[in-house]
Amino acid sequence: MAVYTPVSDVEVTEFLQNYEIGDLISLTEITEGVENSNFLLRTSIDSYILTLYEKRINAEDLPFFMKLLSELSQNEISCPRPIPDKNGNTINICSSKYATIVSFLNGKTAQFTNLNRCSQIGTMLAKLHIATVKLSLYRKNPLGPENWLSILLETNDDDSNLPKGLNKEASLYIENIITKWPKSLPAGIIHGDLFPNNAMFIDNNLSGIIDFYFACTDFYAYDIAICLNSWCFENDGSFNSEKAKTLIASYQKIRQLNNKEKNALPTLTQGAAIRFFVTRYYDWHHTPEGALVKKHDPLEYWNKIIYLRSNSNLELYGLL
Repeated sequence: MAVYTPVSDVEVTEFLQNYEIGDLISLTEITEGVENSNFLLRTSIDSYILTLYEKRINAEDLPFFMKLLSELSQNEISCPRPIPDKNGNTINICSSKYATIVSFLNGKTAQFTNLNRCSQIGTMLAKLHIATVKLSLYRKNPLGPENWLSILLETNDDDSNLPKGLNKEASLYIENIITKWPKSLPAGIIHGDLFPNNAMFIDNNLSGIIDFYFACTDFYAYDIAICLNSWCFENDGSFNSEKAKTLIASYQKIRQLNNKEKNALPTLTQGAAIRFFVTRYYDWHHTPEGALVKKHDPLEYWNKIIYLRSNSNLELYGLL
């Protein structure tokens, strides 16, 4: 979440005339994340999230996202539910941008991870994967391995405050990991971005997951890899193997991994680290000045790449 496009009270009041969700009380900018402009919308009836779509979100993908959220909500996955306007449309225009309103989930995003939270995320992720098997939806991953190198090379390093030679070293590493990438694993709709800031907790209990705008069709085990990298590294950069083992064990109580998935996991975690390194690297250089958004340090994920490259074994995840 972030804010690139400001919205005035006049604009949102006019926008809400198309809906039956009450009168505007307040509109508050949400500055977490990097992709879209997001606002906490409070009306006389309830609280909602208003999103204006920017940057990497293709307008042609919006029906997929809205359909996915609607279907998941109906399949007992706790996630935002799209709010239709008076004509039944969930996608509209606000401040000259495509915009949607979704329900607000109670709770706070995870500011820290622990074994209990990792267990709940593993369970939720498995339930999500099983629920999506029933859905006749497809979206190609726009940030898959075939895209990593081109995203990295879109950036000129000359004026960067990042280490010199990082672009070249990362390019070589991408070329290497792509040669090891699995060709065939169980696949379906994945979340694609289930970081702690996309999980809502009330006290220590998971109340739901948000921000499905990287959802796509890909390997289920790749989704696990994304979670392992984001939930199981500590703030000092060390990897907590107990958290990883707990997350995977909870996942497997709902959906068992096959041997090919298990054996591919070290490669998938490295690839998942690359994916977030290259997009952070790009945003580090290209985020507009003045945007209400916190840029994420690409070096955090570069350090994870270095660790995972040197610790490419199944013992790390309790799978031996």
